[in-house]
Amino acid sequence: MDAVDLVAVRDALVPRRVALARFTQPYRVAGRRAPAPAGHLDEAFLEAVTAVRAEFPAVPLIVGGRSSGARVACRTARALDAAGVLALAFPLHPPGRPEKSRLPELATGLPTLVVNGDRDPFGVPPPSGAVRVVVRPGERHGLSVDPAGVADVVRDWFVERGWAR
Repeated sequence: MDAVDLVAVRDALVPRRVALARFTQPYRVAGRRAPAPAGHLDEAFLEAVTAVRAEFPAVPLIVGGRSSGARVACRTARALDAAGVLALAFPLHPPGRPEKSRLPELATGLPTLVVNGDRDPFGVPPPSGAVRVVVRPGERHGLSVDPAGVADVVRDWFVERGWAR
């Protein structure tokens, strides 16, 4: 939750009148490094976002996350009636295993922004349909070389879509 790219995005969007909530998955709260099964991740995210959504029912809901959280956001976006998806460091495949593609998870049909580094060992998904992919030069999976640049891309996309001022 305190990853430099997430913090930079928060700092870029909040002044633009975007209500933003960050979420730590229960497996992280429990001190585990390996993600829980996808169904558990999705269930926890659905519950948390539904609770936050109750506080802001009249604004567009954009779900997002980084890495595994980006996958969760993609998988749950339709069930949450989201207007769009932000996927930072979307892990297209496990490192060195391109045959294990997770590309179908990006096919939400919703406007989706993927921001990945060109040196990400998890791969970079191709743009397609409603999925815009921005590749940041010199970045790896952590998107920590230029978090302000990552935030600028996200802010500009939110403004372009009319979700931020």
